[in-house]
Amino acid sequence: MELSLSESPLLATHHPCVFETISRGLWQQGYVVLENAIPPSVFATLENNFLKLNENTFSEAGIGRGRDHTANNFVRNDKIVWLENDSELADWFDWIDTLKQELNRRLFLGLFDFECHYSIYKPGDFYKTHVDAFRGRSNRKLTMVTYFNRGWQPQDGGGLVIYGADKVTRITTVYPERNTLVLFLSEDFPHEVLTTHRDRYSLAGWFRVNNSTAEHIDPPL
Repeated sequence: MELSLSESPLLATHHPCVFETISRGLWQQGYVVLENAIPPSVFATLENNFLKLNENTFSEAGIGRGRDHTANNFVRNDKIVWLENDSELADWFDWIDTLKQELNRRLFLGLFDFECHYSIYKPGDFYKTHVDAFRGRSNRKLTMVTYFNRGWQPQDGGGLVIYGADKVTRITTVYPERNTLVLFLSEDFPHEVLTTHRDRYSLAGWFRVNNSTAEHIDPPL
């Protein structure tokens, strides 16, 4: 579902039409692609924070988590930096929290918390086909991506390709244009980032569910 809210006079920081559109897309097909869904003031906060960062603060991305985390340049070679919920990004995390509440209310997803990082892909970088969560083995429920690039063209590469369960059928390709928002169910959609031919800037995040038990605290402290 590729829609645009850029012309809507109703678009506001927490306007319910955005959340209704997102919820409907997730309910009907498990993914949604929206242009200008993040309110301009909120997106500006996020973008300005990103632009202030020095590339030297970014670290080589890896695969897996915790003890299983390893660098693997055959799978991905972007660089990332994780975001902290501080005062500078308060508007962003407030919007994320409202989105989480609205999705839980409308779709009963049980979303518990959110984590996200900025990514930089330099020319030649990619991320091979993968899933963000394995059934029964991860608490990532919903994947979210947005972008900071202007004037992106198909020949620039770097598209996000979302596949069907067979990992072959292309459902959609999303080019990383500024304030395009992508959400999809983490367990259900293999995806990849095609080789980019220019600097590609993005944010990737995950809404997680709480798998805590008497013996195990999750998400970890």
